[in-house]
Amino acid sequence: MSTDGKTGFDKVLSVFMDYFGIGRTASIVAMILVAAVILFAGFWFFHSAPPKTIVMTSGEKGSAYYSVAEKYAKILARDGVKLVILSSAGSVENLRRLTDPSVRVDIGFVQAGLAKGQNIEHLVSLGSVSYQPLLVFHRLPHPVEILSELAGARIAVGREGSGTRKLALALLSVNGIEPGGPTTFLDDEGEKAAADLLGGKADAIFLAADSASSQTMRSLLRTPGIGLVNFTQADAYVRRIGYLNKLTMPKGAMEFGKNIPARDVTLVSPTVELIARDNLHPALSDLLLEAAVEIHGRAALFQNRGDFPVSLENEYKISADAKRFYKSGKGFFYRYLPFWLASLVNRILVVFVPLIIILIPGMKSIPAILRWRMQLRINRWYRLLLIVEQASMKSGKSGNVNALVGRINEIEADVNRMKVPASYGDQFYGLRMHIHFVRSKIQESAQN
Repeated sequence: MSTDGKTGFDKVLSVFMDYFGIGRTASIVAMILVAAVILFAGFWFFHSAPPKTIVMTSGEKGSAYYSVAEKYAKILARDGVKLVILSSAGSVENLRRLTDPSVRVDIGFVQAGLAKGQNIEHLVSLGSVSYQPLLVFHRLPHPVEILSELAGARIAVGREGSGTRKLALALLSVNGIEPGGPTTFLDDEGEKAAADLLGGKADAIFLAADSASSQTMRSLLRTPGIGLVNFTQADAYVRRIGYLNKLTMPKGAMEFGKNIPARDVTLVSPTVELIARDNLHPALSDLLLEAAVEIHGRAALFQNRGDFPVSLENEYKISADAKRFYKSGKGFFYRYLPFWLASLVNRILVVFVPLIIILIPGMKSIPAILRWRMQLRINRWYRLLLIVEQASMKSGKSGNVNALVGRINEIEADVNRMKVPASYGDQFYGLRMHIHFVRSKIQESAQN
């Protein structure tokens, strides 16, 4: 409490009332609205900050998916973002997690061709990040080029939840090999499937990156007596199954000295997409895509440098942030500033600059609006004064002076009841002076 008896709030309120020319109640309401806008802006400033932790659903531990996820984690850690990696059975389980709002997950690897029948309305793609070649190994005594040759064999197609199993069953189905027939389907995958093949428990196995490591595949390619199916019908598969691509493993690609493989091998492959929920923060989208360029952009056995990541819109719509990244790269501030500082500057520009642009002109317009409103009220009384004065001039001495003076007194009484801010005191006192002037003039003309 200050020495003049006014609190700090009262002083601020008085300044507000005097500056804007409005009453106490209106000033309190205006101050509350301004405070609410500022508080909301502050809340939004902190709420819009990119999270420090995101969750990725990958693949079985030891699989290529999981290994790639670990690379993402290392790159994101440079900018202070922690990537939590969830192991999974593969692409099918990854997609199930992403479509289930009750599961805490932000992004995941999903093999192309799995979205049919799924609710993917709230999912977006950050782009295709790699091919996922399907390698079908067998221990039959002769080369295999048509999958129908596997009929009646024991085939490991992968466990439930893996994209490998989904694709394997689809390919076997178009070759007339279905569950329940003479062919035995095994649920083993990865190293277990490889062990079954080497141990004679399986005649053929399907391996892909979501359930097997690249080391397992390379080891099988070098093992005598183990063959790799050469998809001579790859062109037909690609035309019939739209999400497949035709790839070639060149002769000697695995080992030049031993010439492994001994001939070019044709494979079929879906792509792997980096799928996110549509509420992924734009800054994290940029970080993830930057990591994808570093991880997947280099040349490899089945791709040239720069082939991936790429914004191919297949089953999922490409996110707006990803489209912007592929077109022009990272945002301006994220390109030149550390991640935390770029995030801070970007949020200041997004939240507070529009607030200042809107709020300050809006606040400045209040006095003009109130001045116009007050001027209308004062002009109303001046208009009534003119009517009374003109009536006295027309009536002359015979006019009812007492009635006119009485009307003037009523106007004066109404004016005195007006609540006028101090900033309009000059106009208020000027009006009262003019009321007195008109009354004196009417009284003098009656006496003369």
